[in-house]
Formats: sequence, C-alpha cells, structure tokens
Amino acid sequence: MARSVKIDVFSNEILWPAVSSAVAKLDPRRQLRNPVMFVVEAVAILATVLLLRDLGFGGDKLGFSFQIVLWLWFTLLFANFAEAVAEGRGKAQADALRRTRTETDAKLLSPDRHTTYELVPATSLKVGDVVVVEAGDIIPSDGEVIEGVASVNEAAITGESAPVIREAGGDRSAVTGGTQVLSDQIKVRITAAAGSTFLDHMISLVEGAQRQKTPNEIALNILLAGMTLIFVLAVATIPSFASYAGGTVSVVVLAALFVTLIPTTIGALLSAIGIAGMDRLVRFNVLAMSGRAVEAAGDIDTLLLDKTGTITLGNRQATEFLALRGVDERDLADAAQLASLADETPEGRSIVVLAKEKYGIRGRDMGQLHAHFVPFTAQSRMSGVDVEGSSIRKGAIDAVLAHVGAPASSTRGGELRLLRPGVNAESVREMQAIAERIAKAGGTPLAVTRDGRLLGVIHLKDVVKGGIRERFAELRRMGIRTVMITGDNPMTAAAIAAEAGVDDFLAQATPENKLQLIRNEQALGKLVAMCGDGTNDAPALAQADVGVAMNTGTVAAREAGNMVDLDSDPTKLIEIVEIGKQLLMTRGSLTTFSIANDVAKYFAIIPAMFVAFYPQLQTLNVMRLETPESAILSAIIFNALIIIALIPLALKGVRYRAIGAAALLRRNLLLYGLGGVVIPFIGIKAIDLLITTIGLA
Repeated sequence: MARSVKIDVFSNEILWPAVSSAVAKLDPRRQLRNPVMFVVEAVAILATVLLLRDLGFGGDKLGFSFQIVLWLWFTLLFANFAEAVAEGRGKAQADALRRTRTETDAKLLSPDRHTTYELVPATSLKVGDVVVVEAGDIIPSDGEVIEGVASVNEAAITGESAPVIREAGGDRSAVTGGTQVLSDQIKVRITAAAGSTFLDHMISLVEGAQRQKTPNEIALNILLAGMTLIFVLAVATIPSFASYAGGTVSVVVLAALFVTLIPTTIGALLSAIGIAGMDRLVRFNVLAMSGRAVEAAGDIDTLLLDKTGTITLGNRQATEFLALRGVDERDLADAAQLASLADETPEGRSIVVLAKEKYGIRGRDMGQLHAHFVPFTAQSRMSGVDVEGSSIRKGAIDAVLAHVGAPASSTRGGELRLLRPGVNAESVREMQAIAERIAKAGGTPLAVTRDGRLLGVIHLKDVVKGGIRERFAELRRMGIRTVMITGDNPMTAAAIAAEAGVDDFLAQATPENKLQLIRNEQALGKLVAMCGDGTNDAPALAQADVGVAMNTGTVAAREAGNMVDLDSDPTKLIEIVEIGKQLLMTRGSLTTFSIANDVAKYFAIIPAMFVAFYPQLQTLNVMRLETPESAILSAIIFNALIIIALIPLALKGVRYRAIGAAALLRRNLLLYGLGGVVIPFIGIKAIDLLITTIGLA
C-alpha cells in the first residue's frame, strides 16, 4: 500500500485541495473541536464587524485596523491549512486504495459447500458465507481459508508484488478482500460484511475519519484552553486600566494583543501533529486502529519479541562440520551433502551450500547414480540416501545412535550395548560431548553416519540478525526492557538471548505464560508491547498495551491487536516504538517552542501598547521597534507566518534519537526553548523593518 503510493506532501495533488479545505474548516462547528482556534475565529469575527462599522461610520487608522483583521484571518486559515495538508496525504492514499478495490462477482457456494456455486455481487456477501476463489479471481471480501492452499498477490494492501501462501488450518489462513489468487483454488469463509472489510477500515483510517484524540492530546487541549481563558480575563481588564491612565485602547488592538498572547502556534499545529503520526505508520505499512495505540507505543516500557523471525533469521543454518577423531572433515562434509541433496528445507540447503563453500564439493546428478533418498519422518527423526551401495543418514543425535546400535539410554554412565561392528564407546562419547557443547551454545546438533560408522556432527545455528544487538542497546538507552519469547529449552534460549543482547527471556513459552508475563509487567505500572500472528497469540495481543498483529496471521490475531503490520515483519515493532516516540517528541518540542515563542512576543507587543501611558515600559522594547503600530502589526504577522513555517516539521516529525527522558528534556529546552525565544526576536524585528520601509505602519 504505502510503498506503492509515493505522495509528496507539498505536491499540487495535496496543496490545492488543502487550500479549499482550509476555507471550509472556517465553519464554527468544525472549529469548536479546537478551543484555541475557535476563540481566534470569534475574535477575528468581532474585529471584522468593528472594522466594517468604522468603514461605514468613519474611524481612525482604518488601514492599520484592516491589516490586523486580515492577519487574524490568515492566522486562522494557516492553522486550518496545516490540518488540511496532514489530512490531504491520507485522502490521497485512500483514493489510491479505492482504485485497487475492484467491483467483482463472488462464487457463492451452495449450502452443502460442494462444487456448485452461483455468481453474486461481492457487496451482497454476508458473514458466514462460503465462496470459492480460483486462479485469477479477486477475493471478494475478508475471510478465512477453510479448504485448499493458494498463492495470493497482496500488492493491493502491502505494495509488495511477491506472492504469499494462504492455506487452511494454519496461522496463514486469513485473506483480505481486494487481493488476487494467482494459483490453485481455495474455499473462503467470509468474516466481514460489506462496508466493514479490512480495506474499508484502512480507507477510513487513512482519511482520518476515525482518528480520535488521544488522552495526552486531550489533556494538552485542556491546558491550552485554560491558558486561553486566563488571557481572555487579562485582556478584558486592559480597557479599565487604560481609562484609569487617561487613555483608550481600541478593540482591534486588544484583539491583536489577545491572539499573540494565547498559544496559537501549538493550538494551530496540534491536530496536524496527531494526524501526521498515524500517517507515518500508514506509510510504513502499519495500520493503527487508534491514535491511542500510536501514542502508547511511544511510552512503552517492556517489549516482547518472538525469537524466530524477529531476533533470528527464522531458519537454522549449517555453520560448521565437526568430525570425530580419525575422520577426515571433508569426508564428513561429503556425506552430509549427499544426505541433504533431496532435502528442500532451509537447513538441508544450507548444508549443501556449506559443503560447497568450505570444501568445493558440488552437488552431483543423483539420477545417474540411481540414488534412493530416505525422507525425514517424525518417527525416525532422520533422513538420508542410499547410493552406490553405501547408506548415509543424518538426524538427531539419539536417533542416529539408535540407528547404529547404541541407544541413548545405554550410553550414559554404563556399559555400551553395541549391536553393530565399527562403533566404539569412544566415538559415541565424543559425539555426545560435541552435541552437548553445541546445545549449550544455543545450536542444534545433527549426527552423520555412513554404513554404520559415526562420522561427526553438523552444527545448525539460529543465526541472530545482523545489527540486532545494537538495536536492543538503542532500546535500552531509551529505557525499554526487551524480553525474548521462545519455545526453546532454557539452555538454548539463554545462549541466543546472550548473543542477541536482550535483557531477559521466556523459554518454553505457552499462551498462558505470555499472558501472565504481560499482566505481571502491567501490574508494576509498565506499558507492554508485543507482536504475534497465531490464534494462540490473541489473548496476549489483546492484553498488551500495543499489540501488533501480522497481516499474514489469523483473523483472531488481527482482531485482538490494535495495530496490523501489512508486511508481516515482526522486527518492525522496534520502528513502531520509534514512530510513537517521535510523535510524543514532536508534540513536546513544538509545545516548548510555542510557549517560548509567546514569551518573546510579549516583549514586542506589551511595551508598544502601554508606552504612551507608562513611558517607563520603553526599557522593555529591547527590539527597538519603530512605532507602537509597527510593533503590534509585526507581532501579529509573525504569529501567522510561524505557523506556516512549522507545518513541515509538524508533518515530518522531530528527528528521533534514542536518549533518556532527562537528556530529551534538556535537548528540547535548549533547542526548542531557546530557539523559541531567539527566533521571534529576529523575525519580529525583520518584519518591523520591512513594513516601516514600505510604509505599511
């Protein structure tokens, strides 16, 4: 989805609709959702009415009043424009998604679910209906595969052209409406009614139609509304003070003072920041069900990650051949490769590759050798080949020992009951010692034998992903505790956890164990995130504060989580945390800038308004602004322009860095606090020079 739709936020496709949308948002009913900007609109309307009165009945300084009113409306329009641009990218992506959805007919199976079906509109399907989808067909609605296996093109929702496998009875049974079956045939039970499919939900979310304000955003809105109310009371008392001092202050000037005093900058950008935070996730191919989930990701204390596919590559790889004494390592590699030529598992292919890379042994044409391959079975726990009168087997240590006549139960601390010649106690003990050493290192040993003679051990290893240790160290600097979850035994889990650099691990994990771990962390007041794709992960996903379900997973998992990763990449959980923290950092940074920005504006407008009554206030005119009128006009112009200047930062987000809360606070105060004070001094002074030069004030 997001990867296939590259949308420039400042393209004409977004900017021109945003201009008209900014005007439409002037509707007071829409402005009421933002208390600060609603008050600004009320003040702008009042100032406009007063200006029209003065135009009709005569008044002083009409040009000055007109400019103030004009810039009050610009302030409001620029704030609406920031929100409209943030929404515009989502709407453009939603339009692209709509173009991927095709009106199609569904092959609705008869109630007996045999091969007979009737063509019906996809929009008429109900939950529980069963449809058959063949190669080339569009899957008509969200559902779950109940029979068959097929490759599916999910580019409509992920932007990736590589097909994926969907099959009945596993953790990859969920299918999404609008995707296309490329091969074979599947029967799908519909799980979503028309209009409420996953794709419909995605469109609604990226358009912003379902974006609700988060608790932190609501709290900040309450704070801003409180500050606005305080300044309403403060400004309302100014006319009486001016009258007492023997002068008057016009209502238009009071309006300018009020708008520059209240926190208009953050009030104007707050909604855009929230929309952009969710949009960053969408462009990263993660669908958040609510803004609360995005925000919670930024406050995560504990991160639970599956070992397989997240911390490790997901497939064990052969890393070395360990020959027994008296056995040439090349002979071991040759036998291991021969036994693996018909093994299509990732482990088997890695053995063939390792033998080729390390010893130059190339695969042979086994057809000419009339080889007979022995497949792996759960009962034998071995595989191998019979070729040229030789029998080669590889498999679990105890299975291979039993095959050569030395059962594991007879090889530990007693007399060896050897049933075949050529096998001696020393080679058995040596093989067991090698296997134990590999297991302690977190690997998997595979024994190899030829014609009843033990040759050695293949070391299969869960390969930890490159750079993952550094990423966990980065999370640790952020104050996040990482926990690896695995079904491995504690010894293997401990070895991999140490290599990966996680803070803790949960071995031999069951669904109950995962759920209890999350509850224990939450009982300590911590926020927990985890990812999963199976039905057995659903309870933990629902319990976690941030539950990321894989799109390839089951319907139960997708419904339990509050985020869905369309790429089904578990490692993305780390990026989700970073995006959540970036959202919080952006909001905090711009709030700091806004408050500091207001403090600087006070030095411009307050002396200008009262210097006629209190000449002593001239000492506060540190910017040396030319006249009271130019000072007031410069402040109100800067107040409007700074909103436009900060829109790119609000949409892109403050650059994320993995630093602690104390360091982050210092950085914000230094960069955005100090910058919020310095920039207005420079900007207001520059505007003052410009407008006095061209005679606007």
